[in-house]
Amino acid sequence: MEGADIVPDSERHGLIGALPGAFRPYASLMRIDRPIGAWLLFWPCAWSVALSGGAVERWDLILWLGLGAFAMRSAGCVYNDIVDRKLDRQVARTRLRPLASGRVSLWEAWMLLLGLSLIGLVVLLQLNLVAAGIALVSLLLVAAYPYMKRITWWPQAWLGLVFSWGALVGWAAVAETVSGAAIALYVGSVCWVIGYDTIYALQDVEDDALIGVKSSARALGPRAAAGVAVFYAAALAGWGAAIWLSWPQPLPLLSLIPVALHLAWQIATLRPADGADTLAKFRSNRFAGLLMFLACLVVGSA
Repeated sequence: MEGADIVPDSERHGLIGALPGAFRPYASLMRIDRPIGAWLLFWPCAWSVALSGGAVERWDLILWLGLGAFAMRSAGCVYNDIVDRKLDRQVARTRLRPLASGRVSLWEAWMLLLGLSLIGLVVLLQLNLVAAGIALVSLLLVAAYPYMKRITWWPQAWLGLVFSWGALVGWAAVAETVSGAAIALYVGSVCWVIGYDTIYALQDVEDDALIGVKSSARALGPRAAAGVAVFYAAALAGWGAAIWLSWPQPLPLLSLIPVALHLAWQIATLRPADGADTLAKFRSNRFAGLLMFLACLVVGSA
């Protein structure tokens, strides 16, 4: 591939297309035109701050965690592309990524990763020692994630551990400890991530099979929709336990009805063989995260 053939359409239009040409490959490497990943990393952080009762008093913490989610998700994308650059060249959906196509060098990618990590360090310094320590532990999980698709059929479970970690960080940042409610919130989030990332992985089932990449979508096969339903049900159970441990009354559990209905809609209308539909359903979890945040806000502020 040469010249214009290696530049994806996403760099010709929209947010990245509005940037000077020299910056576009780096913005693409960070996925700034696809903020869904940052939202999905941010929501568990916001849930824990809200459910622990700190949403009003510590509104600044929510903003800091939002910045951290953006920086670390971007850093994660860069690191993932560094590790997967050879695999990405073999998959139609990823072969035009900046590293896979050679538009960004490996050294440049490492420098970008360093810069994003420094932003994460600034956010880390805003946290108390307990929360900062918990946040640092997550780096071990992040470093191992790109290799999971090579060694397990369930890399989505590992992603769940990573993307849900903010539930523990946010709670500790408010309460300076991790309670049973925080752990239940975390477990529920892990199940949610497995569910929505299985939907996302449905797009790549054929390519993944050709190059030997494992995923929950491939493991579940024709039972993928049913499997996602099980994980979404487990997510609601975990979130319900977190709310119950925070306020042991039946009434607060009703706050989960909107997010439960949204997840049920995803399952009922999911078309696993339709790539456009699976991508749309995956992206709709940004709204699911908002509904869960509102539930945590109502219960935590009561």
